[in-house]
Parts: sequence; C-alpha cells; structure tokens
Amino acid sequence: MAEVEIGIYKSARQAYGFDDIAIVPSRRTRDPEDVDISWQIDAYKFELPMLGSAMDGAVSPATAIEIGRLGGLGVLNLEGLWTRYEDPTPLFEEIRELDDDKATARMQQMYLEPIKLELVAERIREMKQAGIVTSASVTPQRTDWMSKTITDSGLDILVIQGTVVSAEHVSRTAEPLNLKKFIREFEIPVIVGGCASYQAALHLMRTGAAGVLVGVGPGNACTSRAVLGIGVPQATAIADVAGARMRHLDETGVYVHVIADGGMSKGGDIAKAIACGADAVMIGS
Repeated sequence: MAEVEIGIYKSARQAYGFDDIAIVPSRRTRDPEDVDISWQIDAYKFELPMLGSAMDGAVSPATAIEIGRLGGLGVLNLEGLWTRYEDPTPLFEEIRELDDDKATARMQQMYLEPIKLELVAERIREMKQAGIVTSASVTPQRTDWMSKTITDSGLDILVIQGTVVSAEHVSRTAEPLNLKKFIREFEIPVIVGGCASYQAALHLMRTGAAGVLVGVGPGNACTSRAVLGIGVPQATAIADVAGARMRHLDETGVYVHVIADGGMSKGGDIAKAIACGADAVMIGS
C-alpha cells in the first residue's frame, strides 16, 4: 500500500475502520441454511464465532455459562471483582447508580482489594461444573503467579491479554514474562493479545499461541487512543494480522486463529470483521 507523507520526517499509510468499508455481494448467493459459521480452536469447537469480552461489565461466571450454552465462549476476567470479592453483585449495582464522575473513583477503590487465588479457583470450577468450555484472561504481569491455580482448576483456554501484548517485552526493573517459553510449557491452549499490526502479530504467532486478539483502542470502553495515542483502525488491523496468519501458515503449517477484539457496534461490523480475515469476534467492549 502506498505511503503518504505526514511531513519530511514521517510517512504513513491509509487505514480503514468498519464504517469506511462495505461488503460487495458476489455473483453467487448461498442459502443461509447451507452456511456453517462454527469454528474450532485446538480441540474445542464452537457453534458461534463469538467470544464474550473479558471485562467485569460484560462477563460474569453466570454470563460465561450462558454464552457457552448458546455456542460461544465467555472469557472471565481473573483480575476483576469476581476474584476479589466473594459476592461482588452489590458493588456492580452501586456502580450502576453512580454518576459518571463518581463511578471511576469508586471503582478504583473497589479494585484495591487483593485478588484471592481461592476465588480464582472457585470461579473456574463454577463454570466447569456447568459443562461448558471454560476460558479466562490474565495480564502478562500476573500470568506466572496464577498459572498453577489455573491449571489445577481445570481451565480449558487461557487468554493472556493487555492493552498491547508483544512477544518481546523489555524492562530494566522487572523480569518480563517469557511468552514463548510459557506457552510451550503450558498445558492448555493460549490466546494472546492485543495487537494491531502484521509484524507484532507474526511474532506473537511464533510464540506458539493458538490465537491472537486483534484490536488496540477500537472498543467503546477503551481509552487507549485518547490517552496513549496508539491504535489502528480495526478493518485494516484485522486484514494485516490475517496476512501474518497466512505467512505463519506457509512457514510452519500451523494455523493461528485471528480474533477481532472490539470496535463492533452493529451486526454488519461482525460480518465485515470476518470478511477482513477474522475467524471469530470478541464483543462486549
């Protein structure tokens, strides 16, 4: 794609969000009854190509169970209120009643409560007992600390998720998670993200991840673009990462799933995400 000049020192290229594109019907149509929208990651097959976003406001253990029964995959946030409080329901109700200017400060207070590993195990077992495929997310910083509890509790799919997750995190003050080593030694499939570029996605795929999350800043609840100035319009990000998937497939013979995370507010956006190359979508953000 041709680059455009921002100034003498910097150039860029055009990128597209979902509102900038549309799907062009082809010369042949297909009966909806003949269409199979199921997808499979590792040993797990899902009737719906949909994941529930790992946010307290989107997925609770009960929500994850219902999504699983409907054929999708609900991802529980293991660093949210459900692993800090025995029953956070009154806290959610309190937040709902607060004005926007007070809600953020109150939520910050709530999240000062430490994460309890016994609650991590309890939430995973609660979902397992419902007979669904279970999934939950952690940040890279807490992955090693939680990993034994996660495997002992029988989680099926782990999501390592952050605003931006790279295969080569650098720090002078802390020992970063060795993503490649962790994934190769971990007992269950791992999805990682977010990323938004061809090169970043390709490096994540080379760690052995079963899937990558695509999306930096597109969700309604995400402030990354406003606060940090980072992000890529979602249609272009998905298409770039899908290109990385095909290169990785050519190099290794291993197919890594591309999951569009955020930026979808209408049903047509989901269709556009899949048309751009996503295998599934994560919604709720």
